[in-house]
Order: sequence, then structure tokens, then C-alpha cells
Amino acid sequence: MICVLCRWILAVALVPVTAQGADTLPIDPSHSAVIFSWHHRGLSHPIARFEKVLGTVTLDTSDLTRSSVSVTLPVDGLRTADEVLDRRLRSAQFLDLGTYPVLTFKSTRVEAVGAGALKITGDLTVHGVTRSVVLEARTNKILTPSKGKPSAGFDADARLLRSDFGVGRYVPMVGDELSVHITVEVHEPD
Repeated sequence: MICVLCRWILAVALVPVTAQGADTLPIDPSHSAVIFSWHHRGLSHPIARFEKVLGTVTLDTSDLTRSSVSVTLPVDGLRTADEVLDRRLRSAQFLDLGTYPVLTFKSTRVEAVGAGALKITGDLTVHGVTRSVVLEARTNKILTPSKGKPSAGFDADARLLRSDFGVGRYVPMVGDELSVHITVEVHEPD
């Protein structure tokens, strides 16, 4: 039988650690984007962009490893330079907007890996499938005003296999690997 004090210590140890000085800041969708590309028959590398980046960053400026991120990407915010391709990517052939209207990412761990460099591990859900992914991130800048909450900007890159998420139609003619670039700005609302 576990004593009451032991249960309390165990419960406290299992609670995620968030620093006292952490601020939860909304992502500014007008200064944020998720951009990805793939090869098309080996001839070109089309680019698509999620223009609606919604979510928050809990930012601990004294120790970034105690920070976290939660992002939602509405599939109806997916854009390429071609409306026909936009509709196809949102259709049941690929992302299936009608069944899976959003993609989500929730960080599970943030590690410092060098000056301004971070490795952000998290759960990415696409097309109803959740996988752990790693983002190679860098801190662009953190502004800490004397009053109010900080503002910050980050960029990150990753390589993903779309077939890992059940979106493998036309592989290998259309590339399975996606090169993903993310840019995010967070700050207090104006």
C-alpha cells in the first residue's frame, strides 16, 4: 500500500513542468505560415501553404526547454498557386477536408541543441493518424518589454512521409517525402 505522502509526491512528479515565468501567447496568423513541398514526377517541386495557423505557445524566456506549442491548421486554409490543385489536395483523394477538417501539432518535449537551436518533439495528427515528429527549430528573436508579455519568432523545418499519415496516393510518381518549413510569431493581441 502506498502512503498518502508517497502518492502526493508521485502525482506532483507526473504533472508536466511549466515554469512560473511562462506566458501563454497566441500565434499571430498574419505573420505565421506552414509551407511544404514535394516532387512531382521528378520534374518539379510544387509548394503549398497553410495560411491559417492557429494556436498558442507557452513561452518561458528564462528556459526555453520549459516552453510548449499547440497548433491547429484548418485544411480549408491550404493554398497553392492553382485552385484546381487546392481542391484536389483538400478532397478525399488526399487530406479529405470533409472528414478531417484540421491538422494538429502538440509538443511533448523541447530540447536546447545549440545557440538559439531547439529540437521540438510532438504529436502531429493528419488525416486522423497521429505520429510523433521532430521539428528542428531556431529562435529568431525574443523581445521582452519592461511591461507586458514577450513577443517571439521561431522557424522550424521537418521532413515527413505523407504515407505515414494515410495520404500516400500516387506514390512514387508524386513524392512521398514532404519538406516542411514553419515560421511562427507570437505576441499579446493588439
